[in-house]
Amino acid sequence: MPAPISDKPHLWVRAEQRTHEERVGITPDGVARLLAAGFAVTVEESRQRAIPIAAYRATGCAIAPEGTWPEAPRDAIIFGLKELPDNGTPLPHRHIMFGHAFKGQPAGQRLLARFRAGGGALYDLEYLTDEAGRVAAFGYWAGYAGAAVSALAWAAQAQGDIAAPVSTYPDADALARAVSAALDGTGLARPGALIIGALGRVGTGAADLCTAVGIAPTRWDMAETAHGGPFPEVLAHGIFLNCILARPGTPVFVPADAVTAPRDLRVIGDIACDPDSAFSPVKVYDRVTTWDAPVLRVHDAPPLDVMAIDNLPSLLPRESSEDFAGQLLPHLLALDRIDAGVWGRARAVFDDYTGR
Repeated sequence: MPAPISDKPHLWVRAEQRTHEERVGITPDGVARLLAAGFAVTVEESRQRAIPIAAYRATGCAIAPEGTWPEAPRDAIIFGLKELPDNGTPLPHRHIMFGHAFKGQPAGQRLLARFRAGGGALYDLEYLTDEAGRVAAFGYWAGYAGAAVSALAWAAQAQGDIAAPVSTYPDADALARAVSAALDGTGLARPGALIIGALGRVGTGAADLCTAVGIAPTRWDMAETAHGGPFPEVLAHGIFLNCILARPGTPVFVPADAVTAPRDLRVIGDIACDPDSAFSPVKVYDRVTTWDAPVLRVHDAPPLDVMAIDNLPSLLPRESSEDFAGQLLPHLLALDRIDAGVWGRARAVFDDYTGR
């Protein structure tokens, strides 16, 4: 397919191919802004995107069939959010997405090998930073949704059950109402919830959900964890919400022997969700959970469930997409300077890890 005529970069917005992934990183208004600035934009059709393709078509951008990004012109920049199909094919394009490729994850290593083979490059949205930190993130909505699913898991457990499958909600208020109803249905007092990483975006979202449903959150951040542990306070709360990004030097908040220790802890919401990272601060589980099975029961008596869904913001796909797209748009408008600024920094991370 020929690239639309433009004297600026061609942004190709691919359809997400992961089940339950309805988010998108740019809204129709954002596409219109790029077109007005002289960019070429192609948006793939999608069977599951929260924003209908008709709204994108109305901007005048090019529309392509779902999943045709491998056939895009080689100079197009492919923009998505979650992972590509893990099929081993070389990747010759420049890609913008959350690659999860720089912390030793096996899937990340396979992804980098594909870029090496194809000559393309990854501009990982997690590493799109300026002097103040990340310029665009879904973190608030990950925290909000992660706290909600964790509270639903606590309510199910309190009634002798395990968390039911989850699905999307029309908005944050609807999700909070569902959580409140589930907690009310237990007939019990609200559990205590400890949030580590409470000053960040993820922790703020988690605390806001807790407050909205009547759970009083205990907010911890770097000052409370600086001593390196152990952290008996984690075990003294009914719910623990991990909201920090795992990195070298991160202390262990939940050691492997916590499952058999005396504890009030019943649900861990590992919202940061890095179970296969050597730096993970939660050592009682080894794999992500899913929308169909939101928790992993890691101990039976007393029960301990771990929630570790890795695309939590998609529970609120419209709100989270609009928020993220608004943060990212100023930087997409600077894609004609992809070797500088936030894009240049992201490329440097990729080059460091691939030896370019």
